[in-house]
Amino acid sequence: MMFGFSEEQIASFGLSFGVGGFMLYMLFIIGQLAWESKAGKFGTFVLFLGLAFGMVGFLAKMVIQWVLTR
Repeated sequence: MMFGFSEEQIASFGLSFGVGGFMLYMLFIIGQLAWESKAGKFGTFVLFLGLAFGMVGFLAKMVIQWVLTR
């Protein structure tokens, strides 16, 4: 117990909000990369598609868990 929270609650909070915040930061980095390389609309789309596609699986897992636990 730490500050009244169990280890499971802390891990769940870190997994949802910590990783979510890190994913937003990664999207910022991809956008900055597209901006600095002057990639254009299609190039920016390809960068986001290729580099951010792995995040879709993580988000889908969270949505599926949420739907199944309702």
